[in-house]
Amino acid sequence: MTSPRQNRSVLSTSEGTHLGDFGPTEWGLLAAAAGIWGSSFLFIAVGLDHFEPGLVTWLRILLGAFGLALARASRRPVDRVDWPRLATIGVLWVAIPFTLFPLAQRTIDSSVAGMLNGAMPLMTAAVAALLLWKRPDRRQVGGLLIGFMGVVAISLPSLRGANAAPVGVALALGAVACYSIAINLAVPVQQKYGSLAVLLRVLLVAAVLTAPYGIWSIPGSTFDWGAVAAMVVLGFFGTGVAFVAMTTLTGRVGAPRSSIAIYFTPIVAIVLGVVFRDEQVAVLAVIGTALVLVGAWITSRGDSS
Repeated sequence: MTSPRQNRSVLSTSEGTHLGDFGPTEWGLLAAAAGIWGSSFLFIAVGLDHFEPGLVTWLRILLGAFGLALARASRRPVDRVDWPRLATIGVLWVAIPFTLFPLAQRTIDSSVAGMLNGAMPLMTAAVAALLLWKRPDRRQVGGLLIGFMGVVAISLPSLRGANAAPVGVALALGAVACYSIAINLAVPVQQKYGSLAVLLRVLLVAAVLTAPYGIWSIPGSTFDWGAVAAMVVLGFFGTGVAFVAMTTLTGRVGAPRSSIAIYFTPIVAIVLGVVFRDEQVAVLAVIGTALVLVGAWITSRGDSS
C-alpha cells in the first residue's frame, strides 16, 4: 500500500508486493500479455489496410475502454487526489505511444520497431531506479541485458536492407520512453485500486486526447468489415485484456520485472508466422529466443540485494 505522500506525487513509483521468484500466477499474467501483444501486430496491419493510423489508434482505445466498462470492478470509485497520476498515465502509456508507433512505422520497418521496443525493460529499470532512489538489483539487470541481446538477435535477420529513417527511429524511441515512465507510475495506483478501475480511467483519458486525430482520420479511411473485426479484437484483447494482465503483473512484481513481457512479443510473432504463413526461422532467431528465455528466467528470480 502506498503512503499518502506518495499518492500526492505523480512522479513516484513503488516496489511490487511479490518480491520473490515468479510463480504460476506471475508467469500466467506474463504469458497472457505477451501472447496477446505478439499477435496484435497482425490485427493492426489488417486495420491499416483500410483505416488511417489515427482511426486505428482511437478505435482500439474506445473499444478497450468499452470492454473494461462492462466489468463492475472497473467502476470502483477513485480518490480525486489520484486523478493527476491517472491522467498522466493515460497520456504516457496510451495516447502518445499509440499515436507515435503507427507514425514511426511509416518510415521504419516493423523489425526495426520491434528491436527498438525491446529497449523498454532497460529503460523501465533505469526510471524505477531514479524514482525509488535505489540501485537496481544487479542480477535482474543482467537478465534484462541478456533478454535485450535476444531481441536484437531475433531482429537481425530481418534488419538487412530494412528502412530505418532517423525520424521514425526517434518517434519509436519516444514512444518507448513514454511506456517506461508510465508503467512505473502505474504501480502505486494498481496496488490501491486494482487494474480494472485504473485502466478504465486511463483509457478514457486517452480516448478524449486521441479523438481529434481519430475523427480527422475518418475521411481518409474506407469501411471494411474485416478491418472492423480486427479493431474489435485489438480493442477488447490487445488494449483491454492484455493491459489488465500487464498492469496486474506490474503491481505484483514491480515495473522492471513485469516489462520482460515485451521480450516475448517477437517470439510470439515468429511462432504465428511459422504456423499460419509457413515462414522460415533463421538460426540467429532461434539463438535469440534462447537468450530471451534465459534472460527472463534470471529476471524472474527474487531480489538478491
